[in-house]
Amino acid sequence: MWTLALRGGARVAVVAAEWCDAFGVVTRGRVQLELRDGEPGRVLGRDAGFWLRGTGVRALRNPGRRTARVRIVTPRARTVPCQSTHPYASCRMMEDDMNSMNDTGVVAGPASGQTSHTHRLRGLAGTGFIATLAAMVATTLAAALAQAVGVDFEVPDGGETIPLSGFAVVTGFFSVAGIVIAVALLRWNARPAERFVWTAVSLTAISLVPPLLAGANTATTSALLGLHLVPATVMIPILARSLRTRTD
Repeated sequence: MWTLALRGGARVAVVAAEWCDAFGVVTRGRVQLELRDGEPGRVLGRDAGFWLRGTGVRALRNPGRRTARVRIVTPRARTVPCQSTHPYASCRMMEDDMNSMNDTGVVAGPASGQTSHTHRLRGLAGTGFIATLAAMVATTLAAALAQAVGVDFEVPDGGETIPLSGFAVVTGFFSVAGIVIAVALLRWNARPAERFVWTAVSLTAISLVPPLLAGANTATTSALLGLHLVPATVMIPILARSLRTRTD
């Protein structure tokens, strides 16, 4: 058993003669599997395990910025020499029926890896829902304060007034949408935190356009622009930090 350390962006080739029947477990960070055709494969998180024999994996890559670690375990078995001149080259044949398996892909690893991954997703969602409540409260209080100083929130000018409950509902809806985006990126993207910040900031910038076109007076337009930024300043940093802690 030995440990492979991959610095941020590093790549290590999988040599068949050295990795026969090897089983890897990600103990830190995230590791992406590179397939034989050069296409990027699955991204595995902490506690996820995988077999390398017969899976079509030609390299391991660290898609993150921090060092990732993989513990490599070779099962105890009788050794059969390989046709290789490498001093450490050997193929191990397991004495049970492991060699009779039809390996068609990478095994996701033990149940603990799947449980850990599910735990990360649930933890992110839980953090997001708490942040959503905070964003709803902050936005509603800011809207109430704006009303107290004379902002009428009539859209368009002279039209219907936006109720305080409307601010809370809209904030909650789009905050939950942000949580869904964050969970999806954690599940399928190699750099979820960076991608989430880029996506969330872009969507926030787009959301500033409707208030400018609503036909409200200057005070209402300015207040609506500010109220769009309040939930963004709450949700984006919290979710981005949560994503980073779950990918390191």
